[in-house]
Amino acid sequence: MAVRHETELYAPVRTFFEARGYEVKSEVLHCDLVAVRRGEGGKEETVIVELKRSFNLELLLQGIERQRLADNVVLAVERNRKKSGAVGQRFGDLAELCRRLGLGLMTVTFFKTKAPLVEWLAEPGEPPLRGIRRKRRERLMAEFAARSGDYNVGGSTQRKLVTAYREQALRCAWALAAEGGEAPPRRVRELAGCARAGDILRDNHYGWFEHPAKGVYRLAEEGRKALREYADILKAWAPAAAENDLAAETGLAAETASAAVPDPADA
Repeated sequence: MAVRHETELYAPVRTFFEARGYEVKSEVLHCDLVAVRRGEGGKEETVIVELKRSFNLELLLQGIERQRLADNVVLAVERNRKKSGAVGQRFGDLAELCRRLGLGLMTVTFFKTKAPLVEWLAEPGEPPLRGIRRKRRERLMAEFAARSGDYNVGGSTQRKLVTAYREQALRCAWALAAEGGEAPPRRVRELAGCARAGDILRDNHYGWFEHPAKGVYRLAEEGRKALREYADILKAWAPAAAENDLAAETGLAAETASAAVPDPADA
């Protein structure tokens, strides 16, 4: 049940704090809700709550501004069960964002036949739950180190990204082209300087290779297209290309067929 006005959030949030011993007042110096109670030793505990129908940047900035007035600031929004996939309803991520900013987050769920449900998702000052993900960080750094250069443009969507794996597959395709289109995995590994050549040829993730006979791999037409499409990348780490038709197609300098491909890491 979606609310039409953010004022509809006020009553259930007020009831929530009053049930916990707070005195609540609304619209105090432009703050939607201010709750105060006496803590241990007679010290006052003050909570400022900002109400919005949905989570947005305006609410977030408002909450940060309210932190100038009180340590405990809470953002309260409706949890709309019909819009669970919307950005403003990704409450796990939103709660983590609030934790990192020192803000609290609560939601109000409305029902047709029963009282609204108020839930704490993050309390003010609560530490973030998600630290650095070690394994994902290791994957990030491994991918960075495995790329021989910067062949993508940040934010691009037209051309498929040149990952470390795609670059290694291109090296294998180039090695096959340098051998006239066919070669055993060992020779591809030597020419391409790629320890995973055998796995890449066998898995054939991009459909660039064919396996006409045991111990032999052939460059497929899709592989030839890839060499032409990524000719600029080949030039970056393969200054010497095989003397064949494909070399001319890809725009690479034609030299001797036995020229070894330098390791991209050394480029």
